[in-house]
Amino acid sequence: MELIHPPSISAYSPKLHSRSSSIRKTGLSFGFPQNYFAEFGKKARRSVLAVNAAIDGGGESDTKAVVVEKPLPYGLRRRFEVFSGHPAPFGATARDGGINFAVFSSNATSAALCLISLADLPEKKVTEQIPLDPSINKTGDVWHVFLKGDFDNMLYGYSFDGKFAPEEGHYFDSARILLDPYAKAIVSRAEFGALGPEKDCWPPMACMLPSADKFDWEGDLPLKFPQRDLVIYEMHVRGFTNHESSGTEFPGTYRGVVEKLDHLKGLGVNCIELMPCHEFNELEYYSYNPVLGDYKVNFWGYSTVNFFSPMGRYSSAGMHKSGLGAIDEFKYLVREAHRRGIEVIMDVVFNHTAEGNENGPMFSFRGVDNSVFYMLAPKGEFYNYSGCGNTFNCNHPVARQFILDCLRYWVIEMHVDGFRFDLASILTRSSSLWDAANVYGNSIEGDMLTTGTPLSSPPLIDMISSDPILSGVKLIAEAWDCGGLYQVGAFPHWGFWSEWNGKYRDIVRQFIKGTDGFSGAFAECLCGSPNLYQEGGRKPWNSINFVCAHDGFTLADLVTYNDKHNMANGEDNKDGENHNNSWNCGQEGEFASISVKKLRKRQLRNFFLCLMVSQGVPMIYMGDEYGHTKGGNNNTYCHDNYINYFRWDKKDESSTDFFRFCCRMTKFRHEAESLGLDDFPTAERLQWHGHTPGMPDWSESSRFVAFTLVDKVKGEIYIAFNASHLPVTVTLPERGGYRWEPLVDTGKQTPFDFLGDDVPEKKTALKQYAHFLDANMYPMLSYSSIILLLCPDEMIENS
Repeated sequence: MELIHPPSISAYSPKLHSRSSSIRKTGLSFGFPQNYFAEFGKKARRSVLAVNAAIDGGGESDTKAVVVEKPLPYGLRRRFEVFSGHPAPFGATARDGGINFAVFSSNATSAALCLISLADLPEKKVTEQIPLDPSINKTGDVWHVFLKGDFDNMLYGYSFDGKFAPEEGHYFDSARILLDPYAKAIVSRAEFGALGPEKDCWPPMACMLPSADKFDWEGDLPLKFPQRDLVIYEMHVRGFTNHESSGTEFPGTYRGVVEKLDHLKGLGVNCIELMPCHEFNELEYYSYNPVLGDYKVNFWGYSTVNFFSPMGRYSSAGMHKSGLGAIDEFKYLVREAHRRGIEVIMDVVFNHTAEGNENGPMFSFRGVDNSVFYMLAPKGEFYNYSGCGNTFNCNHPVARQFILDCLRYWVIEMHVDGFRFDLASILTRSSSLWDAANVYGNSIEGDMLTTGTPLSSPPLIDMISSDPILSGVKLIAEAWDCGGLYQVGAFPHWGFWSEWNGKYRDIVRQFIKGTDGFSGAFAECLCGSPNLYQEGGRKPWNSINFVCAHDGFTLADLVTYNDKHNMANGEDNKDGENHNNSWNCGQEGEFASISVKKLRKRQLRNFFLCLMVSQGVPMIYMGDEYGHTKGGNNNTYCHDNYINYFRWDKKDESSTDFFRFCCRMTKFRHEAESLGLDDFPTAERLQWHGHTPGMPDWSESSRFVAFTLVDKVKGEIYIAFNASHLPVTVTLPERGGYRWEPLVDTGKQTPFDFLGDDVPEKKTALKQYAHFLDANMYPMLSYSSIILLLCPDEMIENS
């Protein structure tokens, strides 16, 4: 546990702002210093935001954009009719010929709705401010108002007043204009990476008002693929098409992804997992990088500004229709993916927000009700289980209802098929001032827990799992956090939740590179990790298997580098993971001997083959299908350039090599009934073998694992991995009247690595091994893997 301590209160003298009953004279700020450049921390995605100039002693003129509303001409009626409004639903809702606004704040003493025109937003002006009367515009802890009038080109935000006492967890400041946590789109800059008009990294933001326009879904319905049948592809929206070689009309956008969906279809992918697409500020820690001579940005997006809003600068529409264009373009991506038989899963970051610790910007949750939305220590310090300065108070009743509402919105309104929860273990920690009565309505002696204590039955996970909408979508947990909680195999699941299987990644990497002592653990991975999931009643498909992901080495770098090479990040190679379980195959870096390069090609295929023949759900990382390299950089969070861009030119070069192999392997997995089982394989279906049939070697020195699978489509499959530095000739199981025929051999050059029907010399290649197969044997190179199919003798003779 790490506590981020606030500055001395005596050293912090905030300006006091007088209240006025008039809506005409207001001094308001959009929450950010004009030159807010965050000092970048030790690890990008897990960084802590820099000190706000005002808090660090900067002058008030540096942080407050004071705006005076223009008085209305004599005799001109006010633009809006104001009514008391309704406390539900939260957010801005079109109804009864107007718009209802409702927002939660239990500790604010006053509130105001701020209406901002598109023209006034860049000028940091509030067009009209409407004070909310607690006697008529507040029900319980919900502030609300209903307006009728002309909303064309109008945006909104809120200001709240109350106690400013960081030691008590309160940061109210009536001069801050805040985003509605329930806003459906955020309007700000239109172009990715573009600085504000005053070269500021946090230009003013405001919320979109609801529109009467409806998106044409053209009959789109959820695909509802059984999870066991998925092949997931983790991808970055901007990185997928922003390289010039993509040739797309709309590079780096949702529409750009649509232009390349057929590539994913050809690869055999039927589910894409989008890295964060909620609104975030890519300029959050914008700074010059002297190593590359460009600027570092928040490229990955794990720092959310608003959870209901799609990232506006991933849209070719920009700020068209005050943000509605981005919503429609995201929907277009989902619709077109579904049309091609591809589900869409979102990577969501409910563990923290971009507001950081007490030194970060204040644009939404902190100013609305800090002590409710963030996990705080008794003296107001921010718990930092996320590694990013704050921790969302996920199991607080208000916060967990917010998360539930948000997830339901993305399923119902945006048609997404599921979610991957970043640092999901935070979702299982107790909230600030946790007690059972607070959650369940009754108290139990001794039930008081320290803030952040892991809960066996977290209310948020219970609510999501029991929700009639959310229990029907894919729910995937990254079952660890930065506070040391590691729950792979033990995440509270209610029978619904799957997990990123980090243990699969580590074990497979160790075995494939030839580390002793992993043959038994490797066999567990091939079976869907029953040691992790069977006892708790889960299935193989609850394991999301991966060898590489966005965080760490790419597949090509995994076989090219022993050590990380992160100098391009400008942090003296101190950031990123030091323990990668990688092996460079004999020489460090891309420039290597022919023999080393050949071995690397075998290892690429060995990893991919393992991923495709393992029980559970395989996940491919974007670019691995052609061998994308990041030059050994395992923490590329900050690069909006070729390092993170999918190289379509390199993919085309690989179309007859590794990319072909990947396509054939995913196709084989989809065709083979036995490679996506609904339950863990038993002895009736699976048999283990060693160099001789039925004699597996589970000793510490064993680097060989082989097995046969009975398959209702393929008949019977023999799969073997030789992770030794020595070649071996294996004896195959005897099957009367049948003979084994090679399908895959990673020791062969393309196209003979996969002997599909597209290989013209297939018959010749098979004849070369006839003398081995006649003797029921097969030779394997060092560091190679094979797949053989059982075929009737007469079929082979006739062929």
